Amino acid sequence: MSTIDKLVLASNNTGKLKEFQALLQDCGIELLPQSAFNVPDADETGLSFIENAILKARHAARISGLPALADDSGLAVDALGGAPGIYSARFAGQHGDDAANNAKLLADLADVPESERSAQFHCVLALVTHADDPIPIVCHGVWRGSILRQAAGSNGFGYDPLFWVEEAQCASAQLSKDEKNRRSHRAQAIALLIAALKAR
Repeated sequence: MSTIDKLVLASNNTGKLKEFQALLQDCGIELLPQSAFNVPDADETGLSFIENAILKARHAARISGLPALADDSGLAVDALGGAPGIYSARFAGQHGDDAANNAKLLADLADVPESERSAQFHCVLALVTHADDPIPIVCHGVWRGSILRQAAGSNGFGYDPLFWVEEAQCASAQLSKDEKNRRSHRAQAIALLIAALKAR
């Protein structure tokens, strides 16, 4: 079992904090928000989910003096060369405008046939024991699907209404919260992280 008993989450997202707190509770790890240590958001200057997750974790660890956990996640569409990728939350320009992001995605894929609309949600978690940790734990969850031509469902957020989940035969936004949490990219990454922590 991990010797880590306290972690800083490199995020100010309260929903994300609660989700991670519940999942890490069984590992005996107390998870604190970076706001408790006056840690500002890191500059996400990386070109990949992995780079940005590590950047955010190192930033929070450096300022708080504690081990830190960060995640970076988003949607990658094959026909768009992996876009929106690390820019998923601000694809249409303004950060967090789900409606505009979805509208842009549909417009960009307007002429793309069904057979070429494959996509994946990615979630990368990075855990560093200190700011200069040379061997961060990196866990990468991937949820494969495709992009619909119109939104379906009202659960979830972001691109969930456009993300078709083949094995469930519905959009991500049509899944229950529990069902999504069993299948999603974040659920997969967290399962890998918990296994890595227990193996330490």
